[in-house]
Amino acid sequence: MKKIYFASDQHFGAPTPELSLPREKKFVAWLDEVKEDAEAIFLLGDLFDFWFEYKTVVPKGFVRILGKLAELRDSGIPIYFFVGNHDLWMNDYFETELNIPVYHDNKEFTFNGKTFLIGHGDGKGPGDKGYKRMKKVFTNPFSKWLFRWLHPDVGVSLAQYLSVKNKLISGDDDVKFLGEENEWLVLYAKRKLETKHYNYFIFGHRHLPMIIPVGEDSKYVNLGDWIGYFTYGVFDGETFELKKFDK
Repeated sequence: MKKIYFASDQHFGAPTPELSLPREKKFVAWLDEVKEDAEAIFLLGDLFDFWFEYKTVVPKGFVRILGKLAELRDSGIPIYFFVGNHDLWMNDYFETELNIPVYHDNKEFTFNGKTFLIGHGDGKGPGDKGYKRMKKVFTNPFSKWLFRWLHPDVGVSLAQYLSVKNKLISGDDDVKFLGEENEWLVLYAKRKLETKHYNYFIFGHRHLPMIIPVGEDSKYVNLGDWIGYFTYGVFDGETFELKKFDK
């Protein structure tokens, strides 16, 4: 079989469009490289540092990214998108314009007899109760309706400012391994194994590339990010690896 590729947490647009542009070009170069042998490509959220879909408007920019995704999809390569906590207000734009399905929660897949549970990873596992409450507010239909009443020039600018202000794009918390007992997604994976076996748990959100055994023939994988690590996952039908894109 061909290879299946996974990437997450690009946060394009942050901290400014100008500083984001080199990372966007690098990601497009990666897409150009993997398209040669890709069976499928999974994007696990926070592709954009902020994304909101009005009924007739989407955020300005990201032309290279969207155009490349359209090209790959038109060539027949399946692409799957999972919303993250920074682009959770994504609706049907990717589906209608790019023919890319969008998932708002984890989804199971099976490749060559191996079972995968795939998602962004935000709000999973114990702890982080403040974020979980905030996410309920942000995903509430009434909250989204209120936000749509803001003119896009105001709403998008305000959201982009708050997104960068309240999140260090690559802070100390994202480069320290907290230990298995404190890594929420590790605990989440182990809990899921109590009821069903998966060979791989593939997540983003954490920004720290890692592969950790969580059970017999079962591994938790975090894909890292495209801010400081430029890492991605690849499954060749037998094994899963994390690699770094250096070009």
